Amino acid sequence: MVTTVPRHKYSTDDVPDTLDALGETADWILDEFADSAVLRPQALSTALTLAQQRCAVDPQAVKFETWEAWVTAMQTGSALFAAAVAPEGTRVTCRVKDRERTLPATGPESHLNAGTWVTSFYLAMICRDNDRLRQLAEVPVSLLRDSGAVFDEYIYPWVETLQSFWLGRQDVGDKLVAAVDGTSPEALRYADADLMAKVLYPPLIVFYRVVRRDAAEFNKALADAVRWHKAYWTADEDRANHADGLVALGPLAMACLARDQGISVEVESEYLPRALLEYAWIGEIEY
Repeated sequence: MVTTVPRHKYSTDDVPDTLDALGETADWILDEFADSAVLRPQALSTALTLAQQRCAVDPQAVKFETWEAWVTAMQTGSALFAAAVAPEGTRVTCRVKDRERTLPATGPESHLNAGTWVTSFYLAMICRDNDRLRQLAEVPVSLLRDSGAVFDEYIYPWVETLQSFWLGRQDVGDKLVAAVDGTSPEALRYADADLMAKVLYPPLIVFYRVVRRDAAEFNKALADAVRWHKAYWTADEDRANHADGLVALGPLAMACLARDQGISVEVESEYLPRALLEYAWIGEIEY
């Protein structure tokens, strides 16, 4: 039985102008970010905002421009971490959008933190880029800690959970338990409890159901995750008008993983754009 979760109403009156401006900004940043310490921290967030905003008028991501925007966001996040782990004094060449970009090795930087890593990993899961997933899985957690960014402790075992899963290690269960334990209200020091409960925590439970290969419980957890996402992003007018709420990034990544593991996804929602979930644009863009 398919569960449907409609996306909340989102005004699209100004979206064409917004897309034009965002597209120009993103192109400029991507043309310059490789050698700019000022622009590098803005590159991923700008590319991801453009991808999310495209889903305002293309909720199922059926247009090529929407898929290209999601791939570009994925390429950007992965490139930043490739530069972070490169040997000091070297440069790395990474494809971003339509051409190769050469970035200097950076080591830890404030924007290369655990939150950015999770976002980048989710994007690579959505785009099914196994090479970039492996590269991200090999990023040392110590580099993320050395960013200086402040997070609740749960995020580090969550990073390790995803890394261990992708690299075939045997400690996935232990890492996931530690991550889940760290999301309890009494364990939180920095994250907003509502954000944790409705946005940050649900992907952990959906992931657990995927690795257990429990299709019924997976679909129940996925439906709950999408409903909680909707509840969070409709709690007030400001959130409802924010492009970040248009796609449930974490639940979408876990749904892509489930589908690729042979689990039928029985949740339909514009928060989970169908063309992204079904990898409909395979082979259309050079990664």
